[in-house]
Amino acid sequence: MRHMARTVKGGTDARRERWKGHREARRAEFVEATIRAVAQHGPDVGMDEIAAEAGVSKPVLYRHFADKSDLYLAVGQRGTEMLMERLGPAIGLDGPIRTRIKRIVDAYLSVIEEHPNLYRFVVRKSFTDRPVEQDVVTEDKTMIANALARLLGDYLRAFGMDSGGAEPWAHALVGMVQNAGDWWLDRQSMTRASLSGYLTEIIWHALDGLLRSAGVELDPDAPLVADFSADEPRLRLVDAGEA
Repeated sequence: MRHMARTVKGGTDARRERWKGHREARRAEFVEATIRAVAQHGPDVGMDEIAAEAGVSKPVLYRHFADKSDLYLAVGQRGTEMLMERLGPAIGLDGPIRTRIKRIVDAYLSVIEEHPNLYRFVVRKSFTDRPVEQDVVTEDKTMIANALARLLGDYLRAFGMDSGGAEPWAHALVGMVQNAGDWWLDRQSMTRASLSGYLTEIIWHALDGLLRSAGVELDPDAPLVADFSADEPRLRLVDAGEA
């Protein structure tokens, strides 16, 4: 009898795990269907359009999401993943400072350009049917700013400078790029490449001013080799032949 009890219990656990995996897979399918519906119908999309895109009835959706706010948060989390899939590599890749700046800025702008309605859907929160405690937009900004703050701090310390300002500067830069992106999505008065170029120049000259205040003059287009693993991180310019 004990052996049978263990077998039944094990079988129940396995079924529970399979059902959990099935529900997670279905939720993911419905999130992707919502993203497609948002792209087609705009940020004011309704549950009818989402259900039609998913090929199910609204009651089926509500079996997998507690309410519209639950679905909104799931879509917001997927949007964060999509953003960081583009931004993470851009932040992590090495290279000349100006190239790194432009790569990061353009990565962000490329995501909102490719998914403008999804961006508006997440930012406006008009889809939700109750207040949500989780602020997806603020969390995204904080995540990006923290990554930039680590990068800025590493560079400042490598040049022997005080890195205390890295965090507020990073948040300021993220806010500037986001606000410029909002304006650009609404106006579409220039290409993404032009906006990336303008923002890159602003950011580079701000950093250049900080470096010069510490007596550091740097060619923004010269390749750099960074060793941030050392106790005292160092940067060095790379000769053209070595690069």
